[in-house]
Amino acid sequence: MSSLVAYEDSESEGESLDQAEDGASLSVQTGPRDQNQVREDSKETASAQSFTPDQTLLEYHGSTSGRSSSSLQSRSDREVKYCSRRSAQSEHFGDTAASPSLHATQEKIPPWQSLPHMPQSSGDGLNPAKRHHSLPSGVRPYIPKRQRLATSVGTVDPTCPAGPVPGRLSRENQILSDVSARVKPYLARKLDAAGIPRKLLMSLGGHQGPVNTVQWCPVPHRSHLLLSASMDKTFKVWDGAESGQCLRVYTCHSGAVRDACWTPCGRHLLTGSFDNTSVITDVETGQHIVRLDNEFKVMCAALHPSSPDVFLCGGHSSVVKAWDARSRKMVKMYKAGIQQTLDILFLRGGVDFITSSDCVSRDSADRTLIAWDFQTTAKVSNQIYQERYTCPSLALHPLEDSFVAQTNGDYMAVFSSQRPYRMNKRRRYEGHKVEGYAVKSEFSPDGTILASGSATGSAHFYDYHNTRMLHAVHAHRQPCLCVAQHPILPATAATCDWAGEIKVWH
Repeated sequence: MSSLVAYEDSESEGESLDQAEDGASLSVQTGPRDQNQVREDSKETASAQSFTPDQTLLEYHGSTSGRSSSSLQSRSDREVKYCSRRSAQSEHFGDTAASPSLHATQEKIPPWQSLPHMPQSSGDGLNPAKRHHSLPSGVRPYIPKRQRLATSVGTVDPTCPAGPVPGRLSRENQILSDVSARVKPYLARKLDAAGIPRKLLMSLGGHQGPVNTVQWCPVPHRSHLLLSASMDKTFKVWDGAESGQCLRVYTCHSGAVRDACWTPCGRHLLTGSFDNTSVITDVETGQHIVRLDNEFKVMCAALHPSSPDVFLCGGHSSVVKAWDARSRKMVKMYKAGIQQTLDILFLRGGVDFITSSDCVSRDSADRTLIAWDFQTTAKVSNQIYQERYTCPSLALHPLEDSFVAQTNGDYMAVFSSQRPYRMNKRRRYEGHKVEGYAVKSEFSPDGTILASGSATGSAHFYDYHNTRMLHAVHAHRQPCLCVAQHPILPATAATCDWAGEIKVWH
C-alpha cells in the first residue's frame, strides 16, 4: 500500500500546483469574472471530487485546457496506474464490488478487522491505508513462536531421558496411543508360564542389510511395538502383534546401526552406530533429542537400570564412556587394555556392570569378561571367564542372581551376578552354532526359557534349569542373530537374520 500513500502525497502537491496554475491562467486569459460564474465553477469542482477515478480523469481533461501537456500527461499516467493497481488487488483478493472512489476506499473496513483473534493496530500515527489491508479468506493469522511452544510443550516424564516429552501436533501419529487388540486381553492377566513358539505368524521385510537386533517395547500396553536395528543405517518400529506394518523408519545415523534399545518409558530409543554417535530418538516425531559423539564406532549401548538418563557406550576403543543425556556430557570413563568392547550388561541395581571384549591370549581368554564398579570406575574382576573363547553377547536373568554369556565355543555359559562372579561349570547350553556372528540370547519373562539364535538360521529354546533343548525352529536361511521373546503374549517371539528379514512366531 506504499504506492497509495505516495499517490496521496503527490496528489496534494499536484493540486496545489494546479490551483496556482489555474489562478494564473484565469488572471491572464479571462481577467475578472463575476461571482455567479465563480460559484458555478466551485460547485463543478466539488462534484468532480465525488466521481469515480475514471470520471475524475475525464473531467480533469475537460477542465484544464490552460495547463501544459507534460503536466497533464504525468497526472493522467499516475491515475491510470492507480486504477489498474486497485483493480488487480480486487481480483486477487476476491473483491466483487465495483472500485469505489479514493475516499470510500480508505473508509472501507477490511474483512479481517472483524475477526476476534486478530490483533488490532494501535494508533501509531501512521496512515490508515498502511495498516488496513485485505487478507485472503483462506489464510490463517500468524501465531508467535512463544505462544505455539507454550501450547505444544508436554509434561515431564521422570523415566524418560532428557526430561520433557515433546508436544504433539494436531496430526498426531498414533504410534504410542493405540493399544493392540491382540495384546489388550493379556494386560490384566499374569503370565503363568512362557510357551515355545512353533508356527510362523508374519514375516516383516524392509531392511536392506543384516538386522542386528530386535526388541519388544517393555511397556505392557505398548508391547505390540517391535524395534529393529540394521546395518542399512536405519532402525524401524513395527506393529509386531497384528498388522506387521512398519510404523516409522528412523534415519538418524549415517553409518550402520549396531545396537538399539527402548527406554523404560517406551517413548524414546537409544541407538549406537558405526558413525561414532549414540542417539536418543523420540518414537512419535522421529527427531533425535540427544546426539553424542563417542569418537569411536559404537558396538553396544546400555541404559542404567535405576537412572535411565545415564547410559554406557562401548565399541572399537579401549575405553567405555558413560554419558548423561540431560547435560549431554561424558560423566565417566572406564579404561582397559583391550581392543574393542563387544557387549555391556548392567547387573541388578546398576552398582556393577560387565563388559565383554575380544582380548584373547594363547591359552585363555584373560580380560574377556570384566566386572566394573560404576561409581568408582575401578575394575572389580577380570578373571571371570578363563576359557579361550570370546563372548559376543550377554543376558541377565530376570529373577535370579545370574547371567549368561554367549561364547564362540558354540555354547552359553552361566555366571553368578554376585561377587566374585563365578562361572557354573556344570551348566552349559549347547546345540547351536555361533561361528563368529554376534548371536544374541534372551530369557523369557519368567526366566524359565533361554532362547538363542544360531549361525545355521535356527532359533533354539532351552530349559534354563536343566539346560535341555526344548525346541528348535528353522527360522531363516541366513544366520539368525537375535531371538526376542514377548513380555506379555505367551509363546510369541521375534527373530531376525543376516539377510535383513524379521519374523514373528507364535
